[in-house]
Amino acid sequence: MGFGMEILFVLMLGLLVLGPKRLHTLLARVARAKAELENATRGLKSQLAAELDAASGAGKTDSSHVLVGDRDLCATFKTVPESREAAEDVLMGN
Repeated sequence: MGFGMEILFVLMLGLLVLGPKRLHTLLARVARAKAELENATRGLKSQLAAELDAASGAGKTDSSHVLVGDRDLCATFKTVPESREAAEDVLMGN
């Protein structure tokens, strides 16, 4: 029995049990609930994407990674930079 046959069987059974008016009302409610669920899912996805974009943007400016070679070079200047920008300034001689 294929997937289409199963749906047809369930609809025929619902038609016999509920009748045409109640089945139509039930299917309309199910369709509305499905549409609301899709809208809520779409909203959550867009909110999550916005949060991830904000977090990745903040991560780029807040990162304070210094390479091992940079630490050795900065040790000769008696300073260890606190951020990548500071390390680049020390390397460039600024």
